[in-house]
Amino acid sequence: MLAVSGNRRQRAARDRMASAALEYAAMGWPCFPGAHPPAAGDRSCSCDRIGCPDPAAHPVSAAWAHQASADPDRIRRWWSQRPQANIILPTGRVFDVFDVPAAAGAAALDRIAREDLPVGPVANLGDERHLFFVATRGAPADEDEWWSCHLDTSPETVAETPGMRWHCRDSYVVAPPSVLASGREAAWLRPPAGAPLPDPLRLLEVLADSCE
Repeated sequence: MLAVSGNRRQRAARDRMASAALEYAAMGWPCFPGAHPPAAGDRSCSCDRIGCPDPAAHPVSAAWAHQASADPDRIRRWWSQRPQANIILPTGRVFDVFDVPAAAGAAALDRIAREDLPVGPVANLGDERHLFFVATRGAPADEDEWWSCHLDTSPETVAETPGMRWHCRDSYVVAPPSVLASGREAAWLRPPAGAPLPDPLRLLEVLADSCE
C-alpha cells in the first residue's frame, strides 16, 4: 500500500504541470515548456548550458515565441514528453507583466488595498519577485512608447525604476506552479479570475513608487 501511495504521489507531481498548463490554455493563455531544476546532480538547470544565466526560468527552445500555444493536444504532448517542465507564458499577447522585487510588490499590494485600486493576477516567485499581470499594450504605433524588458540586462541597472521589468512583446515569465532553481515554487497570491486585466499605466505608477 505504501508503494502504491508513493506512486500516486509521484504521478500527481508529474501531472500537475500539465494540468496547470491546460488551465492556462483554457483561459486563452499560450504556454510553452520551460527548463526545470534537475532531480539529481550538481546543476541548477535541466538545460545543457554550462553556467546557465537563468536556471530553471527559461524556455526549452529558442523557438518558443513561434511555438507557444493554447492548443490542449499540443500541450498534452509537450508535457507527456517533459512532465517536469516548468511553464513559460509569453507576454505581449494576452497580457503584459510587471516584474518587481518581492518587497516592492508587497508594498504595492498594501497601497492597492488601501486605495482600492484595480489589480489583476499576482504571482510570487519564491519570495524573491512578484509578477503583476496587466492588460497588454500590444504593439504601439509609436515605438517611442515601447518599453522593452531587455531580458539580457539586470533590472537593478535601470535608473528610473530600479529592480523593475515590464515584460511585454518578445518576452515571457515563469508561471505557477513552476519549481525555481532555489527549490521553491512559483505561487499565485491573486490567481486569475477571468476578470478584465487592469490598465498597465495606472498600475505602473504604484509599482514605480514602490521600487524607489
